[in-house]
Amino acid sequence: MRILLISTYELGHQPLHVAWPAAALTAAGHSVRALDLAVEDWDDERVSWAEAVGVSVPMHTAMRLGVQSARRIKSSNPQTPILFYGLYAAATRDRVVGEVADRAIAGEYTAELVEWFNGLRTLEGRVSRPVTISTRRSPSLVPARGMLPPLDKYVCLEHEGQTRLAGYVEGSRGCRHRCRHCPLPAVYDGRYRIVDTESILADIQWLADHGAEHITFGDPDFLNGPAHARRLVEAAHRQFPHLTFDLTVKVEHILSHRSIWREMAERNVVFVVSAFETVNDRILRVLDKGHTVADLAPAVRVLREVGIAVRPSWLPFTPWTELSDLDDIFAFIADQDLMGATDPVQMGIRLLVPEGSLVLSIPGAAGRFGAYDPDVLGYRWESSDPAVDELQRKVLSLAESGTRGEMSTRQTLHAQWEQARLAVGRASPSASDVDWEDRAPGLTESWFCCAEPTELQMAGVAG
Repeated sequence: MRILLISTYELGHQPLHVAWPAAALTAAGHSVRALDLAVEDWDDERVSWAEAVGVSVPMHTAMRLGVQSARRIKSSNPQTPILFYGLYAAATRDRVVGEVADRAIAGEYTAELVEWFNGLRTLEGRVSRPVTISTRRSPSLVPARGMLPPLDKYVCLEHEGQTRLAGYVEGSRGCRHRCRHCPLPAVYDGRYRIVDTESILADIQWLADHGAEHITFGDPDFLNGPAHARRLVEAAHRQFPHLTFDLTVKVEHILSHRSIWREMAERNVVFVVSAFETVNDRILRVLDKGHTVADLAPAVRVLREVGIAVRPSWLPFTPWTELSDLDDIFAFIADQDLMGATDPVQMGIRLLVPEGSLVLSIPGAAGRFGAYDPDVLGYRWESSDPAVDELQRKVLSLAESGTRGEMSTRQTLHAQWEQARLAVGRASPSASDVDWEDRAPGLTESWFCCAEPTELQMAGVAG
């Protein structure tokens, strides 16, 4: 069968969640092509060639764009079977299956994805089926990246004044934790799956052979399995000593596994992403984050002491946010000399509440949320203080202006902090408050998995 796999957004990376299923489908005897709308224009020839389509939806933005893509396919080829797969495939459930898709598989999708496409060879297999959340272990596969655009179309590492091609792999999927605002618990329910080390190393070999000088381990939390994580980094560094790496790790794991960071630094881990979220302890408790505000500065210090930069991620706007919170976040960033590690889009992030979110089970939370909106793939909410929502809109608008090149990163952050100060009647920050000598090591993609898609992204898939 001729199968087209579509990716719309994977944080600027060459899409692993196309390369994985492409390998499985090719092994099953299918002819597979790929279309990455993050870096490629819509291709009617590839869409017409396909007898069936799979749409990768590993995050909120990808799901929003994926629904638009599927509608475009159905408008011209209504009989084309379409499968949604990935973390967000369960979002909207019957609103997607039956309208723009014939099947959706979340979680460990690979085995069921292959079975569904195999089944399309028969009339019975073409019958619409429900959304499923699969926990079946995926087979060990080396991703098939050869059909994707080259690495120079994707995100790069900026470090020590140089720009280096970057690759993206995952050492595990799922997560042991149940942070209430995260979409993972609704799908994995505290489970995680280790990926075979040999297949990861073979994938890194392909990436290195095609120019990658840096590798992102994109696991939701790289230290879900500390022993596996250490073995994986050790093996990757031994085989590819010229490569650098970055990881994503919870604050509590940075602190509870202090002893590993020196060896991680020695094995070329140059930065760690960590979800700090806020400097409001009440919100951290509500979200069940597993850390407190008092843990944040020590986490920064633990990594810096061994030469690893920290890039915090933030969730400034929730139904529990107070008007002063954003200014307090900026003050913490400035105090810890983290301006050079801050992307402006993060200052405007607003809590997303998809179907099945554990946020909905927070005591007293029900009254804070409106009806489910299938257009935004989530429950709408407004702050009890309209000034908080107005601040979020202004800050996000400034981030979008910066993304369009209308302001530098430094100028954008200054303007955002100025709005935060203005909202609470405090003096504007000085230029030195948002100054830094060097930009911290990081990737060139400034957007974020929990940000809403931009108008430009939506226009690119709608046609």
